[in-house]
Amino acid sequence: MSRTTFDLLVAGDANPDVIVSGSPRHPEFGQREQLVPAAGLVLGGSGAITAYGAARLGLRTAFVGRVGDDPAGAFVLDALRGGGVDVSACVVDPDVPTAMTVVLVDGDDRAILTAPGCLDRLAPADVPPGLLERAAHVHVSSYFLQPLLAAGLAGLFGMARAAGASTSLDTNDDPAGRWAGLAEVLPVTDVLLPNENEALAIARAVSGAGTGAGTDGEVDQEAELERAVKELAARGTLPVVKRGERGALAFADGEFVEVPARPATVVDAVGAGDSFNAGLLAALLRGLPLSRSMSVAVTCGTLSTRAAGGTAAQPTWEEATS
Repeated sequence: MSRTTFDLLVAGDANPDVIVSGSPRHPEFGQREQLVPAAGLVLGGSGAITAYGAARLGLRTAFVGRVGDDPAGAFVLDALRGGGVDVSACVVDPDVPTAMTVVLVDGDDRAILTAPGCLDRLAPADVPPGLLERAAHVHVSSYFLQPLLAAGLAGLFGMARAAGASTSLDTNDDPAGRWAGLAEVLPVTDVLLPNENEALAIARAVSGAGTGAGTDGEVDQEAELERAVKELAARGTLPVVKRGERGALAFADGEFVEVPARPATVVDAVGAGDSFNAGLLAALLRGLPLSRSMSVAVTCGTLSTRAAGGTAAQPTWEEATS
């Protein structure tokens, strides 16, 4: 019998997102009221969106995070449950409110304003050891928003791997711009899931290197990204880099693996990277080879942009592989 109850355990951030579409680039203050084309209240947080997308793709998925004892927290837990995600191990914090995010969308760009609430209280001790032992794979999101979790992540991943699970990490952005603390985490991270800017920043931080410059900016950017991906792979992880409309890039077994993006009309790119994560993990856990798994991931990220918010247009496995 398999030891696993869950294909995927996600530990990370969860919050409501208020998505404001067609936002002015510079909102006017002075109590001016400005009209926008649309707005919505949706499930947010990289971890929550990844978990929701994985369940949509057919994985038995559990999520561990912290929410406040408030209507926002109830909204998050209800949304995850409604998507088939087990939230029985989530912590409801009576002392600190649920995190909240406002996303101002202007075309394919966005500004993200987050009130962290109880996000920074999530700790490795919040992940029940029994749950860790019953998961085939453990994924963590938003490393830099959760300092207690980050500080103990190497140990948590070490425990997961000792129990027979594989691991993955999407650091997301570092608001402080330091990108510190990852040197000991990468060797116990089976799959690292940054975007291009994150890959460059993490590689510079762990290597202590500066940025390169040359006469041909495009060539230099591509070469720098390839150097960064190789540097990350040398740290013992499989880097799979999300490149938006340019697809994805990985480095495995001494070779680069590239997968192009498919054409799309983007309604909203919020959460596309998290849907990519869900697709890649769903494919790898089904035993698909890396290149095919990356193709599924790119498709999942692309299809998720068909509607506003991170989860409304996430595909099923059949949609992602047809």
